[in-house]
Formats: sequence, structure tokens, C-alpha cells
Amino acid sequence: VFFFFASRRRHTRYISVTGVQTCALPILGHFRLKHITKQIIQNSLFFLGLLAVLGWMIDKTWFYTGMNLPAERVDHIALVLFMLVTPVFTFFLDPLMSYISRKHEFEADNFAAEKRDAQKLISALIKLNRENASTLTPDPLHSMIYDSHPPASIRISNLLKEQQTS
Repeated sequence: VFFFFASRRRHTRYISVTGVQTCALPILGHFRLKHITKQIIQNSLFFLGLLAVLGWMIDKTWFYTGMNLPAERVDHIALVLFMLVTPVFTFFLDPLMSYISRKHEFEADNFAAEKRDAQKLISALIKLNRENASTLTPDPLHSMIYDSHPPASIRISNLLKEQQTS
């Protein structure tokens, strides 16, 4: 937690000690709910899969000739070419990865709301968004596809809903 806030000192300048503790609770929630471990495993499997595809494609002449390169195998060129081409074919995974990340954020927020008053977390979220000059209501479609964290307005509604059910 110290390293998180040490790297984000400008955020903590405007929040009280209670606010800092409240902001740390979702991070602890990620740790307690094993989100970090799950993300490491998920990313490792994803990159191992990409390396397997690269291993298969490295011997294919069409992989090189499709980009107007000589058909001979050159490992460093194959790696650079693969890094340039991969985002085009993994673009459809962005919404799935964002969905998983946002789900983890809601779970971490709910963990924080169980440990401390949800109103304090809501207040800290509003202060952080105000100080970062970010909008509380970004475009929902863009946010759903590209953002790893839900917008503050959705997080606040989720916290209020969680507060009413408990």
C-alpha cells in the first residue's frame, strides 16, 4: 500500500488520513480476493499463447511475404512483425479484459464498503475524480470497452446499492 501511495503523492495531498485509508481498502480487497494472482495467471497464459502462435508462424513464408519482406526466417524481424500485427487480432479481447477488470473493481469496492462506511469511500472517489479533473460521466460505450476501472458514477451507484443491501 505504501508504494501505491508513494507513487501517487499528488492524490494524497488533498485527502485526509481517513480518506487515504479508505482509498487503500479497495487495493487490499484486490489482494484479499486474489485478483492480483488471477491477473498474473491470466496474463501469463495469454502471453504463452501468443508465444505459441509466434512459434508456429515463424516458419511460415506467408508471414513474411504478406508484409513484403524476404521469405527467409529471421527471428528478430519475426518478433517485431508479430508485435506489430498482434493488436489487430487481439482487439476483440479488449472488452473481455475490461469486463473482468471492472468486475474485480466492483468486488474490491464491495470489500471496502464492508470494512468501512461506504459514504467515506464515495467521498474519496469524488475528491480523487475532482482533483484528477476527470469526468464523473464518461461515454458509457467507450468506458465499457476500453476502461479497466468503471467510472466514478457507476462505482458510487454500486456502493449505494451495496450499502442498502447490507
